[in-house]
Amino acid sequence: MQRLVLVGALLAIGAAWGLSMPLLRVATSTGHGPFGLMVGQSLVMLALLVPMLRLARVPLPTVRGNFRLFAVVAGFGAVLPGFFTFLTAAALPAGVRSIIIAMIPMFVLPMALAMGFERPDVRRALGVLIGAAAVALLVLPQAGVTGEVGVVMVLLALISPASYGVEATYLAWRGPHRLHPFQVLLGATTLGLVATAPMALATGALAVPWPPGRAEAALIGSGVLNVLAYSGYVWLIQRAGSVFASLISYLVTGFGVLFARLLLGESYSPLVWASLALMIAAIALVQPLGAPAKNA
Repeated sequence: MQRLVLVGALLAIGAAWGLSMPLLRVATSTGHGPFGLMVGQSLVMLALLVPMLRLARVPLPTVRGNFRLFAVVAGFGAVLPGFFTFLTAAALPAGVRSIIIAMIPMFVLPMALAMGFERPDVRRALGVLIGAAAVALLVLPQAGVTGEVGVVMVLLALISPASYGVEATYLAWRGPHRLHPFQVLLGATTLGLVATAPMALATGALAVPWPPGRAEAALIGSGVLNVLAYSGYVWLIQRAGSVFASLISYLVTGFGVLFARLLLGESYSPLVWASLALMIAAIALVQPLGAPAKNA
């Protein structure tokens, strides 16, 4: 029974993150700028995180002693990847962005090698090369992805997984300072809001998701899904270990492509499907075989 619960949680978390991909594309459909959309999503996340902290009986985080942690997580885990996610969401198919975001472990590995966290490994290095080949297929004209937006938009989309890789490497290096994951997420989201709100106001791009039309509802939905998926991911690591939880990488990509087809009617060329297959193979090679479980 416990195994079924864990498998069900794995599927639900992967589906939640995968669903956020087409929702973000819908959220950009009214022409709101990246900074405005980031502010709107941050407001949704804060509205959900504060009561979740209360329910979990976890105190609000303090900035003193945690500012650097919050700044790194906000900068590399929210502001930078969020900006380029929203910037490219309207130009690239959601399914394609689901494939690109799967590059995170491909960026994490060389960073971990440089920091001394990992040792050189032929199998995982091959995974990085295959991941690069998967992206290379997407930029070929025959893939039908770049079109009028050009290769530059795909390269800009790659900044998001690279940024998440920096965040993950920093957390592996310094750790979460014994903070609850909700506290880290709340502190980083608040700091990210403080940084992006003036930019949104200065550019006239503030996008408060109320009253909710179609795009605003999609923005609210993506914010809720991000909080729930992140929380569920942390819970899954505690209950089943990091190796089992790492399987989410496959599910996020697969569900992202599936929901993009079902909700947005996206269709893909054979090269895009080949890229998806290569990316799944790359994830399989890059994922650690025996990372220690951290069961509660």
